[in-house]
Amino acid sequence: MGKITGFKEFDRSVEPYRAPAERLLDYKEIYTEHDDQHLSTQGARCMDCGVPFCQSGEGCPVYNLIPEWNDLVYNGRWEEALNRLHKTNNFPEFTGRVCPAPCEGACVLGINEPAVTIKNIENAIIDKGFENGWVKATPPTFRTGKKVAVIGSGPAGLAAAAQLNQAGHEVTVYEREDRIGGLLMYGIPNMKLEKDVVNRRVKLLQDEGVKFVVNADVGGAGPSAIDAEKLLAEVDALCLATGATNARDLKIAHREGDGVHFAMQFLTANTRSLLNSNLEDNSYISAKDKNVIVIGGGDTGTDCIATSLRHGCKSLVNFEIMSRPPVDRASDNPWPLWPKIYREDYGHIEAQHRFGTDPRTYSISGKEFVRDHNGKLLGINTVEVDNKFQEIPGTIKFWEADLILLSMGFLGPENYVASPLGIELDSRSNYKAAYKSFTTSSPKVFAAGDCRRGQSLVVRAIDEGRLVADEITKFLAS
Repeated sequence: MGKITGFKEFDRSVEPYRAPAERLLDYKEIYTEHDDQHLSTQGARCMDCGVPFCQSGEGCPVYNLIPEWNDLVYNGRWEEALNRLHKTNNFPEFTGRVCPAPCEGACVLGINEPAVTIKNIENAIIDKGFENGWVKATPPTFRTGKKVAVIGSGPAGLAAAAQLNQAGHEVTVYEREDRIGGLLMYGIPNMKLEKDVVNRRVKLLQDEGVKFVVNADVGGAGPSAIDAEKLLAEVDALCLATGATNARDLKIAHREGDGVHFAMQFLTANTRSLLNSNLEDNSYISAKDKNVIVIGGGDTGTDCIATSLRHGCKSLVNFEIMSRPPVDRASDNPWPLWPKIYREDYGHIEAQHRFGTDPRTYSISGKEFVRDHNGKLLGINTVEVDNKFQEIPGTIKFWEADLILLSMGFLGPENYVASPLGIELDSRSNYKAAYKSFTTSSPKVFAAGDCRRGQSLVVRAIDEGRLVADEITKFLAS
């Protein structure tokens, strides 16, 4: 619980990011070094609240033992804090960097004071664990002889693989891309999650016995294709963790043509080129000297903003169809629900540093893309909308743009993996499988993560990966 009176004595103080002027010059992580004394003081703010909502369903999806490791950090017992953290979370180095921290939104102290800096403390615990050599490969002591295939190497797939391997099964993870990590590798830019951090954890899983196969497009076509039905016949169970990669499109006039790209096309190409050649191969979608518009907010939209700024874009605007959220919780958004309030993420702050203003424009919707007679993108016409997303007459406006990035979320998984396996889909085109059982309509086939529940958080994917592994182990023992 930290110090008994800590929440009365100390104010919330988050670890700062590197200065915008500095971090905009590179693709290194935006975070600064951890300060043990600072974090101990912040851990002291964790109060004896009786019912810790931070680790409840409204807080942490993996039910992290947050008050326990807050107290251990306050008392300088970092290795013990790491042991408590790893009991519930396979990959705190991922969540400590990219999770939006619903735990902090549910913090009891947050009812009338700023919440405990839970995310900072979590990230520091795991970073210190690696720095001190406390995080080591722990191969299972026995093998069951059962074979499990995991399709997809994002957070759900990796968590499932980790847990299944620890249960003694022989686990092989299949990834269609050229590197392991899925969303962690190509969906989240290097500034938020350096890929050495991902590779470090993948190496640990390999040392523990998990096998990885890249350029393996299960159910797909082409030279990297793997027959899904044949693979299923060769294993005792198969876990689908393919993510929700079917991006929502903006189907307005003149959509087809150069200059309009999905956010993931933009981010994936940038990271691949960065890793392959430090962007020297020019095999990415460049925003340099371009007027850029990002359509859609959220983390992915922010990542597009930050990447465009690092390219050296000429101007930058971010469209949000929603109205600007309030600074404080609205009456219909009480604690411990996630606070739907106005926030400035790292990309927004960087844009303000570069151009002097927040890049976001609210309550606006795309009307039609504008192109010249040769099909070259000139910009987009928009219209303002009310709180019910109805168009407001007389508000048509033209915005100049050379590059427009669509970051409006995802509609579900690409179904070419599930189709040959006879997997039934739900009403939202996700793989139909109930939470906590994760069984699909096909024998021996399970589904977890975004491909089952729809687009969500990395920490929810880890939760489902852990849980589906338990269900598969029960199935293999029956």
